Amino acid sequence: MEEFERACLCGIEFGVLGVFSTPTNVRLTSYNMNLVLRWDPPEGAESSLVYTAEYKTSVTSYSVGCVNIFSLECDFTYPDTSMRSSIIEYGKYTGRVRAQLGSESSAWVESNQITLDKDTIIGSPNVSLMSNGATIEVTIKDPVFTISTLRDVYMFATYIITYWKDGQKEKAKHISKIQQNHVVLDDMDPWTKYCFQVQIKTDRNPNHNKPSEIVCESTTNDEEVPWVGAMVTFVVMATAVALVVVAVVYRKMISHFLCPKDALPQHFKEYLLAPPTSSMYLAMLNSHPPDEIYHSLEQSWAHHRT
Repeated sequence: MEEFERACLCGIEFGVLGVFSTPTNVRLTSYNMNLVLRWDPPEGAESSLVYTAEYKTSVTSYSVGCVNIFSLECDFTYPDTSMRSSIIEYGKYTGRVRAQLGSESSAWVESNQITLDKDTIIGSPNVSLMSNGATIEVTIKDPVFTISTLRDVYMFATYIITYWKDGQKEKAKHISKIQQNHVVLDDMDPWTKYCFQVQIKTDRNPNHNKPSEIVCESTTNDEEVPWVGAMVTFVVMATAVALVVVAVVYRKMISHFLCPKDALPQHFKEYLLAPPTSSMYLAMLNSHPPDEIYHSLEQSWAHHRT
């Protein structure tokens, strides 16, 4: 009996220590200038375990980010408190997290330190293509930042444009140090499909930039373009001539349709042409205007003085 009780007590003690062991793999990350602390749960943790996460700068103490959350991450850019986030573009940050169950808590586990503008992962730009003959126009749109904008943080950011003929990526060409977000490439072969990929390059964050998705577009032939206009002109003129011919050939039918010559019945004509016989109309016709009654100005003035 004593051995059983001792085993139970040891089991309870082991369970408590296991539940309140610290979170693992705690790391502070940033994507497009957000600030997110992530971690893994303690080994053997219960599903009812909650976490509290905090962050600090290199010159301030810890501030609350998330309290009693079940998820395994906390976005400090949008803290779960009534206080407004104080994350800035060039700050140095560290995070920490602890596990909680009821009134019991584990020890704090601190993360790595990151400098936001140097360590944030810059997301993929959006790339669109438009073919015009044997040229291709490339339009680039910067990723949206949670804090500030790409151009405000990285004033001298440039693009690296990589393109190749479809199926020949090993022969890709590169254009670097592009600052414009609209580029026209006119050294393309006609009737060829090209694929493009763009990556953002910054001096302060050289190794944390994701390339765009690969997009492809086919060129045509500049010599074929005038024929398109000539064909459109021919179709328009042919349609106009056909309409004129139809109007001439079927002019009588069209005239009869628009201006029918059907005569009105005789009794309708007699009714419309007959003089009015209404008694009211005749009374108005034979009536005389009423006599007007007036007084001269002198008579009115004399009467007023008397």
